[in-house]
Amino acid sequence: MLIIIAIAVISFLANSIRVLADMEDPICRVLKRTELADGLILEKTSCPLGVLLIVFESRPDALVQIASLAVRSGNGLLLKGGKEAMRSNAILHKVITGAIPDVVGEKLIGLVTSRDEIPDLLKLDDVIDLVIPRGSNKLVTQIKESTKIPVLGHADGICHVYIDKSADMQMAKCIVLDAKTDYPAACNAMETLLVHKDLLKTEGLNDLLTELKSEGVALYGGSIASLEYGIPEAPSFHHEYNSMACTIEVVDDIHSAIDHIHQYGSAHTDCIVTEDLAAAEIFLHQVDSAAVFHNASTRFCDGARFGLGAEEVLPKVLNYCEVLENYGGSALGGGHSSVIDLKEGYNLIAGLDDDCVFLG
Repeated sequence: MLIIIAIAVISFLANSIRVLADMEDPICRVLKRTELADGLILEKTSCPLGVLLIVFESRPDALVQIASLAVRSGNGLLLKGGKEAMRSNAILHKVITGAIPDVVGEKLIGLVTSRDEIPDLLKLDDVIDLVIPRGSNKLVTQIKESTKIPVLGHADGICHVYIDKSADMQMAKCIVLDAKTDYPAACNAMETLLVHKDLLKTEGLNDLLTELKSEGVALYGGSIASLEYGIPEAPSFHHEYNSMACTIEVVDDIHSAIDHIHQYGSAHTDCIVTEDLAAAEIFLHQVDSAAVFHNASTRFCDGARFGLGAEEVLPKVLNYCEVLENYGGSALGGGHSSVIDLKEGYNLIAGLDDDCVFLG
């Protein structure tokens, strides 16, 4: 397997690091101060977690993002990337550690090159403070069962787009195509498309499905959609394709859509397309996912798009520099899709649209 990192990708990564460097120092910030008694002050202060062991897939750009976040947040780091990117990872590790000042030391970031070393590292609960595995459900489960060290792991990215009965179908088409076809292997790509029953057999929905097929997306259906559109039945609603394929199902209303997402989703990123602001509010407040979007592609769930420079995102925990806090996010947009330039399979994301408002 040949992995090529384009010059444009390297430039994007460098800019992401500069954004992190320009951020306010996240360490030793007083987050809360309480006077318990006269002259007795209790402070809640941000601080590093310690030493992190992060196992990640064969994406050299992930190494750069993770390492830069660790340096910015004052954490020590052990990295184990996929074997397919071993040489790229070694070169990037050398560049990054070479830039660390001597007063800190290049040993702040270690690179693990063999999978055989992982079992021994997982025994070091007196040295390593947190393990973050990125990859398959099998990998995450194996690591959780093999260590006493706290594990922050999430394997699935089963993201939904729900098209409400009041949706602008041209907008919906743009959002769905971007969410599915922009980078199908990404964890924030759409895997399931839910549509309101009133849209069945409408010209707008038919056009959308035709466009998906013309882009090479294989369509699978739930019990209703497979019957209505003559498409194969999906293997499971809880299925991550990571490819040019998706599941389609018809739901009775917004509440049925929310119930479906909670039952089969992975609490990663979910989106509603609607012109009904009341419906949007219901969706934004009731869907229990790390990121919930209104009229914006699921592909916007990215640290760079959030203005955080880089990302190591896990659902329910947005694990940026402020690693001690638990966050949820929602976004209001106007039909926004990610502005991308694909270079050898990597996603380059342009600046945030002025009218896309992110809510904490």
